Amino acid sequence: MAKKLHVELVAVEEKVWAGEAEMVSARTTEGELGVLHGHAPLMGKLAEPGEVRIKGTEEGDLAFIVNGGFLSVTGEGVTVLAETCEPATAVAAH
Repeated sequence: MAKKLHVELVAVEEKVWAGEAEMVSARTTEGELGVLHGHAPLMGKLAEPGEVRIKGTEEGDLAFIVNGGFLSVTGEGVTVLAETCEPATAVAAH
């Protein structure tokens, strides 16, 4: 079983999701980025609009549409700070 990393997804108004996951992937202005446990620290600007995918959570795989913001990877885990964020399934339903 893969080691988990702590993930927080935060929008301007609220904490959208927090928990343990196996992997986080997102599109930054530098390209697609995948983060697993033990990834080197980094800071990336999120591409607009973009999708953040959180895989291997207790709820299953999750996807969110984000606009603006940053992704930070530290020894503690991954934090996604977005200007706006909503579940990808809500966007698909529109």
